[in-house]
Amino acid sequence: MTLTDRIATARGENLLGPEPVHVARTAAAAASPAKSLADRVATTVEPGHEAPAAGGQGDALARLKNRASRALFDRLGNKLNDPDLPEEHLHSLVRTELQRVLANEQTALSGEDRRRLMSEITDEVLGYGPLQPLLEDTEVTEIMVNGPDRVYVERRGRITLTATTFADEAHLRRVIERIVSRVGRRIDESSPLVDARLADGSRVNAIIPPLAFSGSSLTIRKFSRTPLQVADLISFGTLSPEMAELLRACVEARLNIIVAGGTGTGKTTLLNVLSSFIPETERIITIEDAVELQLQQEHVVRLESRPANIEGKGAIGIRELVRNSLRMRPDRIVVGEVRGGESLDMLQAMNTGHDGSLSTVHANTPRDAIARLETLVLMAGMDLPLRAVREQVTSAVDVIVQISRLRDGTRRITHVTEVQGMEGDTVTLQDAFLFDYTGGTDLNGRIIGKAVPTGVRPRFTQRFEELGIAVSPRVFGAPVHRTTSPGRI
Repeated sequence: MTLTDRIATARGENLLGPEPVHVARTAAAAASPAKSLADRVATTVEPGHEAPAAGGQGDALARLKNRASRALFDRLGNKLNDPDLPEEHLHSLVRTELQRVLANEQTALSGEDRRRLMSEITDEVLGYGPLQPLLEDTEVTEIMVNGPDRVYVERRGRITLTATTFADEAHLRRVIERIVSRVGRRIDESSPLVDARLADGSRVNAIIPPLAFSGSSLTIRKFSRTPLQVADLISFGTLSPEMAELLRACVEARLNIIVAGGTGTGKTTLLNVLSSFIPETERIITIEDAVELQLQQEHVVRLESRPANIEGKGAIGIRELVRNSLRMRPDRIVVGEVRGGESLDMLQAMNTGHDGSLSTVHANTPRDAIARLETLVLMAGMDLPLRAVREQVTSAVDVIVQISRLRDGTRRITHVTEVQGMEGDTVTLQDAFLFDYTGGTDLNGRIIGKAVPTGVRPRFTQRFEELGIAVSPRVFGAPVHRTTSPGRI
């Protein structure tokens, strides 16, 4: 990849938008037709220094940038990763040293070129290198790095391959180490995978060789700088106004809610929106592997798990945090995701006076969510009969909200389901809302269907009446017949 392409990438000029196809290669021709910075550098070499050949013009600035970056790393060393050094002081130090490095270079640069070069090198040293333009692109929702030379992004539910690349594997590893070190995590051969987060809360997962065979892999799930509100999800078509009214009433009535869905379906975003319905007067404790939730209330205590140190000691998991939260006088407990034995502690909390708790679980249907919770409880290592586990689940969970990513890339709530209890050995579920696929698709392949009420009034509405929570009759609507579709993935 030429330097011209890299500069154009930084400007956002040659990244493809959504396409009908699932993956599309970015065209190199998307670069600006104006004279490139690399060309100007190649033509402003001082007298007595031979200008590079035409074929090497695209690499002139890249070589200068690499030399300056290496010199900067040599001069500053460990200061770049010193967590005790204030951010403003570190930026000032980098700018000062960078000016000295560029002053020693023989290549003549205009003022504009020098400013641009300093900006790119600062991103390289203090930011996230080639990923910085993608992180600043508000349309990009996910970044997937499959080794140093293949970087994919997701825009509006569509995945495309970009022209962004890293210089080599070592370059990619430096960026990964910079990300994880800022949140007190580490990644090396003894601990080759890690979950972390960026300063804005974006979720990061990294895995390096020997586990990643084809080169280090980095996945960044970006979060909106402005947290999405329920009105945003309604405008996106994720849920309907009637469904939003019912879910608001469920949260206010302190029903225990589980958000179920697959990877990348928007469970955390939906959990954020549901949490926004919690009254300001209540004390909320959030528990996560890596802090992602963006609750807007003031009285929030945020707890984050901790991995083991280099000696393999000191790990604090979700389960320990759930147990500890019960001693912190919570009105609500919000667990980012249950994926192990902590599900037993969470269900016990729901059953012993901590009503109104919220969490998420990986499952494809509400029925699967119940089975998944049963399996996770058994993972706690307690020798409990399956019926006892099932009764624990059904008495704790009141509502399951199923969110799915449909085949057109959109994220929709497909079920709002009440957990009614047990009939024999079977858990009885009753859908209050179901997604109706009978509308088909439009000319662009977008599914026209929407979630509609089944017409069955859930039993938990009696609790609404007891607490004086009003729900308009239109929420439950009239019965409809749903046509099954393979739209979920």
